[in-house]
Amino acid sequence: MSKKQDALEYHSSGRKGKIEVVASKPCLTQRDLSLAYSPGVAEPCLEIEKNPEDAYKYTAKGNLVAVVSNGTAVLGLGNIGALAGKPVMEGKGVLFKRFADIDVFDIELNTENPDEVIKACQLLEPTFGGINLEDIKAPECFYIEEELKKTMNIPVFHDDQHGTAIISAAALTNALEIIGKKIEDIRIVVNGAGASAIACANLAISLGVKKENLIMCDTKGVIYKGRTEGMNKYKERFAVDTTLRTLEEAATGADVLYGLSSKGAFTPEIVRKLAKNPIIFAMANPDPEISPEEAHAVRGDVLIATGRSDYPNQVNNVLGFPFIFRGALDVRATTINEEMKKAAVFALAELAREECPDSVCRAYGNVKFSFGRDYIIPKPFDPRALLRVAPAVAKAAMESGVARQPIEDMEKYVEHLESLQGKAKEALRMIINKAKADPRKLVFPEGDNEKILRATQILIEEEIAKPILIGNQDKIREKMAELGLDFNGSVQIIDPATFERSEEYAQELFSLRQRKGLTLTEARRIMTRKSRTHFGCMMVHMGDADCLLSGIDTHYPETIRPALEVIGRQPGLSSVHGLYMMVFKKGIYFMADTTVCIEPTPEELAETAILAAEKVRMLDIEPTIAMLSFSNFGSVNHPQAQKVRRAVEIVKQKAPDLIVDGEMQSDTAVVTEMIQKSFSFASLKEAANVLIFPDLNSGNICYKLLHHLGGAEAIGPILMGMQKPVHVLQRGDDVSDIVNMAALAVVDAQNS
Repeated sequence: MSKKQDALEYHSSGRKGKIEVVASKPCLTQRDLSLAYSPGVAEPCLEIEKNPEDAYKYTAKGNLVAVVSNGTAVLGLGNIGALAGKPVMEGKGVLFKRFADIDVFDIELNTENPDEVIKACQLLEPTFGGINLEDIKAPECFYIEEELKKTMNIPVFHDDQHGTAIISAAALTNALEIIGKKIEDIRIVVNGAGASAIACANLAISLGVKKENLIMCDTKGVIYKGRTEGMNKYKERFAVDTTLRTLEEAATGADVLYGLSSKGAFTPEIVRKLAKNPIIFAMANPDPEISPEEAHAVRGDVLIATGRSDYPNQVNNVLGFPFIFRGALDVRATTINEEMKKAAVFALAELAREECPDSVCRAYGNVKFSFGRDYIIPKPFDPRALLRVAPAVAKAAMESGVARQPIEDMEKYVEHLESLQGKAKEALRMIINKAKADPRKLVFPEGDNEKILRATQILIEEEIAKPILIGNQDKIREKMAELGLDFNGSVQIIDPATFERSEEYAQELFSLRQRKGLTLTEARRIMTRKSRTHFGCMMVHMGDADCLLSGIDTHYPETIRPALEVIGRQPGLSSVHGLYMMVFKKGIYFMADTTVCIEPTPEELAETAILAAEKVRMLDIEPTIAMLSFSNFGSVNHPQAQKVRRAVEIVKQKAPDLIVDGEMQSDTAVVTEMIQKSFSFASLKEAANVLIFPDLNSGNICYKLLHHLGGAEAIGPILMGMQKPVHVLQRGDDVSDIVNMAALAVVDAQNS
């Protein structure tokens, strides 16, 4: 499937679009209904009528932002109109929620009249705690924001202007520190005169760049005093008295070159003429004005940043707007002023100078980041950004007098912000990036399956794994063409019927199974025609692949049986075991055994717990294990409870370093208060993250209910106890499930 089709399916599959409204209060009973609506709703209405500030107490206003656009300057698409720009605005809402837990309504206005946009926003003020203007063309965007800031008492922020300005200013602050230049001494050239370029120039001056040392260029060349062509009052503010007329002339001897224009605008000759140790911010998207490779090929002293995630020093607006609004909303700021923007700049700059924690490095493939030429700005997925920028913005709002509800205890506020950061998605990203750090050969026996092929495209593009597809080559290539996929020769396609090592594989299978009723003739038939899963397992067994993922077209036992026959379980183990990773909004739980052991013995239960702990640690999560039962620490003296009790004893004997306890009921295991208040003697002092079920019935039923009714994302089953990594897909898995399982399989292979 092409990237176009991937994007279209992403937006259209399941619930259409990318956002939904979720009720934050129960509405299950008649009483709930009477409180949510009539007659109970009258009470908060009357309170708000008496005191409008109570709207922040009784409604969602304080955490609700409007993303407002008329679609006149959408990303790199231009004036495509309000309706066509709606997917972008929904996406902005996703980022607000993901990075700062801010709720968003996207508002697309079908008008190019700036006064109508202004009027619409003014009329919406009772609904929202803030307004994010988005993708509105210059110069109208300047006028709209100026008028709204004058007339409204909630924060109004045009991210296309100020977002880029804030992130690039933080990067500039650190770049100057690294090369040893002072901001008041530098000469800067800004190529571009749109919304973001003008905001970048304004903020640079606010931070100390002398206005006479800044030259702005547009498509007509230098903006100089007396120029009339292509001018407006906003450009006029940057007109300088100079004889320079071209970008190349202006850039000669300049210390800093800001690019907010188009691909290729910075030529090698321009770079060559810059001052010593030049700073280049080539921020055009998706292709910068000059690539880092091109710039470094001209001269080695260039310090360069771009808007691209595949280069160091990405100037990414997501480092700004979610956290700026978070801080502004939390003090009920009436505006986002210059002091707040500068506070965000310095907070981001200082964060990049701190030692980068291992968790962030792991999230980016175990790359070690340290303050220097290739790390002048924090990474977009650095969770510390929220904890630094939002408090800095809130504090600046308080100190500048625009905060209506000052924060009394900043330390407690930071703790509150930490609670907003769900760990689940970060863990998934960490797994994927661990895989990307060292991709392994992953074999798919169902190589002609559409979902497998689409997942393969992602695995290649993201460099998560090195896929091997098993199946008829003509059939697979035909399916690829049908789906619009092109693997560019990056995928090995193997047909067992023609593979040069098939006879060797058959001989090895015969050697493994000759005393278990298998003949050489049958082994040859299995390897060449009968079972692609056996063939894939043999590839792993023989070292031609590192791990296997199968099951999208078959029943669960049809994957496990070949794996046991060819690869086998680890020596000394009584069984293999199944583990599921259950991803909730606020955290991750691991559940075992959910798929293999039907009626485990105490020894097998203990084995399950120890193996589960190993897998969890493989993902850089410290396991705390609860062995589950219907009994709490001897409250019921039943053989089933005694079995679990004995399993706990075995685990503690074999793995004394593990935090494990039981037998315990499931609510005891996951509610910290219950453990601490009623069972303070327990080894567990907080909720467990690894739950070991007493039998397959309970484990299998529980994980499926949590997945389908509890909204948990179920990743698995992860097979434990195999000599080499083999993992199983479910028939209903979608492409994202396959990608997640592939990443887990690769990480497993890295640790094998």
